[in-house]
Amino acid sequence: MKRFAVLLGASGEIGESIALQLAESGWSLYLHWNSHSTDPLAQQLADKYPAQEFIAVQADFAGETGAQQLAGNVYDASCIIVASGQSLLKMLIDTSDADMEALWRVHVKNPISAIRLISPFFLRNDKSYVVFISSIWGETGASMETMYSAVKGAQLAFVKAYAKEMAPSGTRVNAVAPGFIKTKMNASLTAEELQEIEEEIPLGLGTPQDIADAVDFLVGGKADYMTGQTLRINGGWLM
Repeated sequence: MKRFAVLLGASGEIGESIALQLAESGWSLYLHWNSHSTDPLAQQLADKYPAQEFIAVQADFAGETGAQQLAGNVYDASCIIVASGQSLLKMLIDTSDADMEALWRVHVKNPISAIRLISPFFLRNDKSYVVFISSIWGETGASMETMYSAVKGAQLAFVKAYAKEMAPSGTRVNAVAPGFIKTKMNASLTAEELQEIEEEIPLGLGTPQDIADAVDFLVGGKADYMTGQTLRINGGWLM
């Protein structure tokens, strides 16, 4: 019987790494995207894993109805992974209401609404999973990223509460909190700035595969006595 996971933010570098890893582990996937289509990724995975299904789904989570747009195209799921998001590097005094609303919708409102709409499918399964890709800043906070830190912290609070609510029905709810991961999001940093950050981290900079491996662990059956937890994948940056 096929296992379906809904992967929000599958078009990003971390999302794509998660997709590749979960496909290898036998999952069929709904590959959510907004501005960068996951159709090529879906075709790549379908060619490699013909016994599984890979479905690209477009939905704008910055919009009011993004969750409904996504959920209307999902017909089965025992796993939801929230890897969608956008950063915002601004002092709070320079952050507009529109900036705040966009961050809230993309990181909190629409992902949680999507979980609410899709979770009835969980009842078809003895075990189901929800994983949020949060951030180290959701735990420690970051200057110049105040609102981003706030929404990432909200994700972690949701994980704890929803884990308690859903444990009786067999749903495990956890989070992964990445530290500094080498992606295009960090392209604005100079070589000197990257070196300074790397020197602060005991194990150096992380990769998207590090996050994909953590997600695979959480939804692969070997972490089924874990719920409401945050896995810190940060190379020792926060201990």
